Amino acid sequence: MSEEKTITIRKDALWKYSTLLLLAVLVIGAIFFFTGNDGGLRENTGENNAPTLPTQPSRVEVSADDDPVLGEENAPVEIIEFSDYQCPFCRKFWTETFPLLKSEYIDTGKVRFVYRDFPLDSIHSAATPAAEAANCVMEQGGDEAYFKMHDKIFQEGNILDGGDANTGPVRSTVSFTNEDLKKWANDVGYDIDTCLDSGKFRSEVQKDLNDGSSYGVQGTPGFFINGKPLSGAQPYSVFKQIIDAELA
Repeated sequence: MSEEKTITIRKDALWKYSTLLLLAVLVIGAIFFFTGNDGGLRENTGENNAPTLPTQPSRVEVSADDDPVLGEENAPVEIIEFSDYQCPFCRKFWTETFPLLKSEYIDTGKVRFVYRDFPLDSIHSAATPAAEAANCVMEQGGDEAYFKMHDKIFQEGNILDGGDANTGPVRSTVSFTNEDLKKWANDVGYDIDTCLDSGKFRSEVQKDLNDGSSYGVQGTPGFFINGKPLSGAQPYSVFKQIIDAELA
């Protein structure tokens, strides 16, 4: 066999192997592109206005613990929210989506709503004190009082943000102090000065944070609808779609 013919054969073989290798890389890349390599759930990092739906229909065993509840105890759908009182997107959820969830599903006995704390202290210095303040109110007045304080904190956040107390709009992260929290509690009928100053509920708030992390929450707001994870300040239509599927 001539040297020229041998070189030609070697070039042909090299081309075939290169083509096969390229095809293998493309196939593997396509698999990663379409299935993802993060195990499914992509969480909001806390200040992200483009939250995503869960990519897997998996359910997580999430405890409501002893946290405040709205709605019927035996409602067929349970929504557990992990939230941060200083997070603007938590306030956005409360302003834009929560009122419809409450009127259409919670007040009609279809959804049981549980609020748990997930303060992002590294970026929200008032988040833990706000969570403690709400727990101080709950100690005195129960779940109903808790949600009065819950609403009050978000209302005052809207006002500090330059908007209407109940409708926003939500523009930015706002700051407030422990003295503000004490005043707001007093406005809804409760004296929490001693309770808040003592840090009585700090461990309770930390437990919520630890539990949320163990369930895969990475940012706020984070939700579990009958255990199905949902991340971010999603519009009402997204919640409706998931809840109706659970009720079907």
